[in-house]
Amino acid sequence: MRVTWSSALGSHWRREVLRTSLWVVPSLEVLGAVALFGCTLVLDRAAYRGAFAVPSWVISGSADAARQILTAIAAAVITVVGVVFSIILVTLTLASTQFGPRMLRNFMRDRGTQLTLGTFVATFVYAVLVLVSIGPGPHGDFVPHIGVTTTLGLMVADLAILIYFIHHTAVSIQLPQVIASIAGDLAGAIEAQGGGQHPRGGGPERGPDTTEIVALLESGGAVVRAPASGYVQFIRLDSLVTFAADAGAVISLNYRPGHFILQGHPVAAVWPASAAAQVSEVFGRSHITGPYRTLTQDVSFGIDQLVEIAIRALSPAVNDTFTALTCIDWLGDSLCKILRHWHPARVHRDSQGYVRVMAAQPGYERLVQRAFEKIRQAGQGMPAVMIRQLEALAKMMLETSDAGQRRLLLDQAEMIQRASDRSVTEASDQADVRRRFEAVLMAEAGLALRDAA
Repeated sequence: MRVTWSSALGSHWRREVLRTSLWVVPSLEVLGAVALFGCTLVLDRAAYRGAFAVPSWVISGSADAARQILTAIAAAVITVVGVVFSIILVTLTLASTQFGPRMLRNFMRDRGTQLTLGTFVATFVYAVLVLVSIGPGPHGDFVPHIGVTTTLGLMVADLAILIYFIHHTAVSIQLPQVIASIAGDLAGAIEAQGGGQHPRGGGPERGPDTTEIVALLESGGAVVRAPASGYVQFIRLDSLVTFAADAGAVISLNYRPGHFILQGHPVAAVWPASAAAQVSEVFGRSHITGPYRTLTQDVSFGIDQLVEIAIRALSPAVNDTFTALTCIDWLGDSLCKILRHWHPARVHRDSQGYVRVMAAQPGYERLVQRAFEKIRQAGQGMPAVMIRQLEALAKMMLETSDAGQRRLLLDQAEMIQRASDRSVTEASDQADVRRRFEAVLMAEAGLALRDAA
């Protein structure tokens, strides 16, 4: 596999970092307000000199009247900014308590929240700039009539934004909306990471194969140690491939995005050993670590988010079975997408066809286990949870392409059935669970017969 998608993922990573910052959009809007003030000030200066007559709908009045209007608007807007900020803090607090602290970044990256905060701050800045521009001039007091009128127009837009923000916040904190949003982000990550991992060009594969390379790494390779502790958030595979090609080396990564690495601990192996020092220097620039995980190269993180909401809902303190069922539905949908689109590249070749980087990737088996096992353990004695998991497995079974994938799903179904036999005491509930289990068996049997034919 040649790296054709790492640069695109790098751009996605940078966009994601900017999107999860509450200051980026407000800063851009403030810059826009400054630019708008510059434009309206030029027009007001031209009108003041008599270069043109302002339209009749532009607000006119004395300098004192303009100061009063602008002062009132600026004071009102900055007060609303405080209210909006308080609402954002309350929303983040509720999200952390109800959904888990890892969900905070989903709310911070919300464009509606950023746009609302930025619009009010930009209006305040614009009103203050127009206010300070009022002053004496050669033809009497200079009054920026166009600027005052524009400030009133921005205030009307702020009222519309405020109504939108209240509605948007009420919708965004609803659990089904939060779960669907996480599932949507996960679907996008699956498509981005799985859809573009195809060889670039049709050149031949050269050099030793992976089995030979593993033997070389074990016999004559050197260890590369982590430059810093933290969760691996992003790996610039294109940079690693380019460097390894220039150095005539092969790099085998022991960790993938989402794993926690310890400073000074082995994280990669390099062959030949003479290239280890150079790789150690490049490793710090090609790996981004941080205090949290992201979805950019870590599909399993999206699954873990849905699982976390589900097991919180199943805890005795919350006892919200329907939220857990919603999470199971979306987990089944995501795993079906993974079956169709997820083809992780473990071997990356340079433009000449030589293996340069061997990367760790989560397998489908591990993703299925992450999606089902913790929920199954938390849902002991809950037939509704077991039934919904078996229904999801039956749907996933129809997307499988080989016997190995089907065997994996059957293993999960059998564990759910055994959990039902142990923990469900009502015979009728046990029968309901068994019917869903038999539906999974029938789906697997039908696919096996199709393959045999």
